[in-house]
Amino acid sequence: MNNKTIYITGEARTTIDNAITKMFGTFYIAFEVILSTDEIIDMDCNATLTLTREFIKRIFLHHNIITDEEMLKKEIATRYFGSSSKAILTAYHDALQHYRKIKESLKEKR
Repeated sequence: MNNKTIYITGEARTTIDNAITKMFGTFYIAFEVILSTDEIIDMDCNATLTLTREFIKRIFLHHNIITDEEMLKKEIATRYFGSSSKAILTAYHDALQHYRKIKESLKEKR
């Protein structure tokens, strides 16, 4: 099995009073994904608290970035009650769109 991984990011705006906006301007989420299986093997984001980053990571880790989309969105909606929930969902969706484009472009090169 090919365990080649790729790194992708997604971004989203947060509210003006959010600490992420004050510190970074924009919310970013990053994923390392096994290309052959679409499994998320690592992820991080620029949330300001370590606990927040670790909590979000536990939600996404070892899930399929494509086929688990609805489940991941539901997990965020039903478990994450911080002020950045919309930004997390938007950034994930942005990263997912990038990932799909990359997969499609790699298929075309074959």
